[in-house]
Amino acid sequence: MIPKTMKAVLTRGHGGLEMLDYTEVPTPVPRGGEVLIEVTACGLNNTDIWSRMGAYGTDRDPKAVTGPDRTPGKFPVIQGADVVGRIAAVGAGVPAHRVGERVICNMATYTDWPAGTVVGASFGFGRAGGYAQYTTTVSESAYAIDCALSDAELATFPCAYITSENMLDAAGVKAGDTVLITGASGGVGSALIQLARARGARSVAITSTAKRAKVATLEPHALVCRDAGDIVEQVRAAIGQSHVDAVADVVAGSLVRDLLALLREQGHYVTAGAIGDAVVEVDWRTIYLKNLTLHGVSLGTRQQFERVLDYIRAGKIRPLLAATYPLSEIRRAQSDFMAKGFFGNLVVLPGA
Repeated sequence: MIPKTMKAVLTRGHGGLEMLDYTEVPTPVPRGGEVLIEVTACGLNNTDIWSRMGAYGTDRDPKAVTGPDRTPGKFPVIQGADVVGRIAAVGAGVPAHRVGERVICNMATYTDWPAGTVVGASFGFGRAGGYAQYTTTVSESAYAIDCALSDAELATFPCAYITSENMLDAAGVKAGDTVLITGASGGVGSALIQLARARGARSVAITSTAKRAKVATLEPHALVCRDAGDIVEQVRAAIGQSHVDAVADVVAGSLVRDLLALLREQGHYVTAGAIGDAVVEVDWRTIYLKNLTLHGVSLGTRQQFERVLDYIRAGKIRPLLAATYPLSEIRRAQSDFMAKGFFGNLVVLPGA
């Protein structure tokens, strides 16, 4: 029996944790082509935090309070991008046999099915997300999955891994390449290490001394600590050569200059975040004299998400579940997330 109302977290506006309101709302009803998902686990990620804080700026004002489309957000909204659960009902046009399926969801929907390359509405932005007991999405974005991993473990994958796979594709990372990865203890950074290995590339991970031992369990080709001396010298000593083929960066800030210095001629720098600082000082001579290519990445394609699912099913990547929280403790969960004291991913459990 599907209840008429459900528990959910409404984000009331741009601001701090006080904007997160655990409350009762109507249970959504799937429209044509959609499925209703009983959410059993939902991972946290930076997109949820930055959207709530309005931390995206604009092309001309980096301090402007905006959401991912660089305009002020529309509230209230149910956030939560990384949805895992079971299909509780289907809308018109969706086969009834899908009811009961265990699913993992691509947070994105696409405006060009079946190609799946042009991103439309996504969980928490354009449509309600997984910080709720139930949510809806288009049937094509809910993938049936049968594996030994728990729902909470599965919820560590979607956003971080589709973004990471897109980053590696954008930078043209291939077997035998060496890719330098920042933020290696976080969701995207740890995903990049695993996905680089899955395609036969060598990863050089940058982390802190405090998290070195945990990142080492992912077995990157080399590991350096940003708080243990000159990054350029450390990387060159660790890999036995002067340059890397690609940089996959989610930190930005003062680190960017060193990252560009470590790229080979005609190397590729790709970014999908700026958790260190979004406004950086760059010597543009380094870019044009070395013929570097810069890429910006957000989310990914349907094909990239399906590739990640193939890796999950084949056991080529593993979940890094740091902690779980009941949905009612979303403020504590996001506070812990922002403190960055964990390794891997945090997940809320709406049914707990």
